[in-house]
Amino acid sequence: MRALSREQVEKLRKTYPKGCLVELILMDDVQALPIGTKGRVRGVDDMGSIMVSWETGSGLSVVYGVDKCRKISDL
Repeated sequence: MRALSREQVEKLRKTYPKGCLVELILMDDVQALPIGTKGRVRGVDDMGSIMVSWETGSGLSVVYGVDKCRKISDL
């Protein structure tokens, strides 16, 4: 995975603001959550990973370029 530019990370932060609701589409992880799991965004880190508090209690991040989620609603 290639590192994101500062501009790309800022765009992700605007697209997925803290508190918005997301739904998991794909997660490539041995402890992946079920597709369709919903959660609230806690922020986007400097690597572009979307940090989420999932309804299951998990805190797994959505890794840019590997995992996929979609924004359901803003705050």
